[in-house]
Amino acid sequence: MKPLPPLHPLHSTAINPLTLVFAVTSLILLAAGIIFLIVLVRKRMGGHSDESARDWTDSKAGADNSSAFMTASMHGVIEKLRAQEKELARLHMVAQERAQESERLTEEVTRNMPTGMLLVSATGSISSSNPAAEAALGLRPMRYRSYKEILGADSNLAKMLTACLRDGKTFQRGEVEHLTSGGEVRHLGVTISPIYRGARKAVRTFVDDPASPMEPKVSGALCLMSDLTELAALQKQMRWRENLAALGEMSAGIAHEFKNALATISGYAQMIRNESAAGDTRDSAERILDQTRALTHVVTEFLRFAKPLEISYETVPMRTLVERVTEELQEASPQCTVACEGTFVDLPGDEALIRQALVNLTRNAAESACHAGASARVAISGTVEELGGRQWQRICVADNGSGIPEQDLPKIFLPFYTTKSDGTGLGLAVVQKVALQHGGSIEARNRPEQGAEFLLWLPLRQEPAASLFPSQAARI
Repeated sequence: MKPLPPLHPLHSTAINPLTLVFAVTSLILLAAGIIFLIVLVRKRMGGHSDESARDWTDSKAGADNSSAFMTASMHGVIEKLRAQEKELARLHMVAQERAQESERLTEEVTRNMPTGMLLVSATGSISSSNPAAEAALGLRPMRYRSYKEILGADSNLAKMLTACLRDGKTFQRGEVEHLTSGGEVRHLGVTISPIYRGARKAVRTFVDDPASPMEPKVSGALCLMSDLTELAALQKQMRWRENLAALGEMSAGIAHEFKNALATISGYAQMIRNESAAGDTRDSAERILDQTRALTHVVTEFLRFAKPLEISYETVPMRTLVERVTEELQEASPQCTVACEGTFVDLPGDEALIRQALVNLTRNAAESACHAGASARVAISGTVEELGGRQWQRICVADNGSGIPEQDLPKIFLPFYTTKSDGTGLGLAVVQKVALQHGGSIEARNRPEQGAEFLLWLPLRQEPAASLFPSQAARI
């Protein structure tokens, strides 16, 4: 096979002139496009650089503005906080002042309230008290002391406080008697209620277990008290007056019939005695006369006690009256030494009734002193005292006898109560009635050394309203 001849570069491929023109044109266009793109990219890059520079500058300015704004805002917030702090401090000071003022007001009210108040803690110590409670109980001071110690564990008031603290029991409008350290019995009206810690309503520990409530705990007791001694004395006076009025109306007719019957018996006995010779008949008639005289005396005394007293007020010279009664007693009981001393002033009243009261008191004192033995003495003393806003004549009749048995002291002024075999039991009852009718009082007590003494109080000025016992009026 015959080899092919080598190709000449010019003759290896036939080139079309149109193709050459198209190729050159394409190259030119491609170069122009590349140049255009390069110029465009450079322009854009240059623009972005300017924009970046401007953006950086703007951001730096914005950052400065933000810092200034934040600083100004923080200053504003701080100023507001300071203003609020000052306002809170002012409000706190106002609240403190109000609390202190409320505390002062509460303390003033508690100290000046007429009702006594005791606040007892759960441990039994008195945490607070006011002067009215101290005056009613006759104890001072009481704060931080045990109520059982100052009241006595067996006293009624201590038992009520114990029941309140232990069982949460409430006492409303109760009345108790309290014996002061001076031996004076006072009637107190008390209201005691427990003080609970937390909510008073029971809170159940388990919803499904209704039988397990959580009981509130008693943390103390509040005791309010009023001294009713004056009221009890006034009520006693009123009961005595009502009883005396009823007794007088009922007994006047009966006593009158008794006197008529006794007068008839006495008349027949005198006829028998006068017409009989000496012997048993005459002696029996004499005994009848003696008994009728004794019964007539009892009926007369009873009428004097029972009938309403008609007081004719006049100025009574007490000094002269007491001296006259003293002389009469000395003459009737020469074995007894009778002394009169002190101050006696004129006062309004019925002289005959006051004299009868003094005679009954001095006669009883002389009989008691003489019955006790030798050296019998009776002392009548007078003073003028101001109690309860009024002035009183105080007359004390004292003796050195055997005194009054303690069990008889509450009964000695009762009608027909007597410890004497020949007594009527109306002498002291008449004295009390005379004292009450004059707006005064009478009281009896044993002397520490020996014997007894009776204190008769008569007002120096009469008032329309019923008076209280002077011994009690001193505490009003």
